[in-house]
Amino acid sequence: MGKPTGFLEYERENGGSTPPKERIQNFCEFHTHLSREKQQLQGARCMECGVPFCQSGMNLMGMTSGCPLHNLIPEWNDLVYRGNWEEAYGRLKKTNNFPEFTGRVCPALCEEACTCGLNGDPVAAKENEFAIAEYAFENGYEKANPPKVRTGKKIAVVGSGPSGLAAADQLNKRGHFVTVFERSDRAGGLLMYGIPNMKLEKKVILRRLEIMKEEGVIFETGADIGTRDKAKKLLEEFDRIILACGASNPRDIKAQGRDAKGIYFAVDFLTQTTKSLLDSQLKDGKFLSAKGKNVVIIGGGDTGNDCVGTSIRHGCKGVVQIEMMPKPPKERALDNPWPQWPKVCKTDYGQEEAIAQFGQDPRIYESTVKEFIKDKEGKVKAVKIVKVAWRKNEKTGNMEIQEEPGTEKVLDCDLVLIAAGFQGSQKYVTDAFQVQVNERTNVETKPGKYKTNVDRVFTAGDMHRGQSLVVWAIREGREAAKEVDESLMGYTNLENQ
Repeated sequence: MGKPTGFLEYERENGGSTPPKERIQNFCEFHTHLSREKQQLQGARCMECGVPFCQSGMNLMGMTSGCPLHNLIPEWNDLVYRGNWEEAYGRLKKTNNFPEFTGRVCPALCEEACTCGLNGDPVAAKENEFAIAEYAFENGYEKANPPKVRTGKKIAVVGSGPSGLAAADQLNKRGHFVTVFERSDRAGGLLMYGIPNMKLEKKVILRRLEIMKEEGVIFETGADIGTRDKAKKLLEEFDRIILACGASNPRDIKAQGRDAKGIYFAVDFLTQTTKSLLDSQLKDGKFLSAKGKNVVIIGGGDTGNDCVGTSIRHGCKGVVQIEMMPKPPKERALDNPWPQWPKVCKTDYGQEEAIAQFGQDPRIYESTVKEFIKDKEGKVKAVKIVKVAWRKNEKTGNMEIQEEPGTEKVLDCDLVLIAAGFQGSQKYVTDAFQVQVNERTNVETKPGKYKTNVDRVFTAGDMHRGQSLVVWAIREGREAAKEVDESLMGYTNLENQ
């Protein structure tokens, strides 16, 4: 422990961010970061607890508490304090293949479980992680390191999101020959097209992909493996296959007028914007534009917030975000104690920008869309929303949602974006490989395992566990890689990589 009294001597200090009115002028990352010296003082705040909840990754009341990757957070916090950045990166990389991603987009489950946060502010573990990763790239600690010995075994990874990349990275380091198949024109999956550029600049992903290529991983883009013939060919050519195709089925909204023009899924809206941005800096016009439009976003989660920020950058006339759940409290409720994940109200970057641009929070709570109203040409011109309440069904004991009579309200809109989450794997892919799925359409395996019902076919990530976080996808990719390696070699040492 670098400084036993550090948590008493130093206050938590975060990096800043570009003011909302300024940052909405572009799609660049907008967070600013502390100097190396100040970051080291943040490392000094770590108590190096005897029981480090920050790295536990345990399930409490249906929510994850602590890091699912079991990152060695107290160790690298101490090394940051001491200024030993190279060794800090070594400890960080031991459990996390891509800290440059999680240091940007992870919701910091570790911080919410930090013991310092029980009676004060938690250690700035996420910013320490970011600082360690970027320092490693800047100083040449992170570079290509191809395996010295190859096993001759060939593995196909279908999908290049965080789980697929993590699995590929681990198995390549083990010495297997790994080919990653991606149906889009660029590798990266969710990281590339599901997360907006201002949250994760795509040059960060490309930087990592180049290292993986130098280490021997082969990437084939524009390769949709979703037919039975292609699936059979992969099974003939490769020793093992990992399906890491994500939870790609967007949840729809069933309401009167759903067939109106001008209603889109959020994933399509975000993907098209990022692709156009990368292809032409939005000059080709090949994206759903919110410019000059009143936008209604259905869904209060991260994807909905990303749609708010993206719509504002397009130049929308106004934006509203519909959230079915009640507004969370400002502070932890008595039935939500530490170290559980705090169910409190948070204002994310998109909402901050809406407040700055339009003078009010875009979120409308405890509401749902009852009807999409069309104009004479069949285009959406408004949505009718209604207040809802969650009540307990006395017969079943389950909580049910009910409309509140007389609370209907009509909102003018020209563009509707559905950001209501995802329902699981896509049927054409699971049918092609003939893998079993559960009632939620996630690929089914034995509990804690990654092998499917089909011989030599494994799965990982959102396709396996359902819609989740990048940090969980990386963990799944690592664990699936370990299981694949053991099935090939009879043993595995990947946990020591």
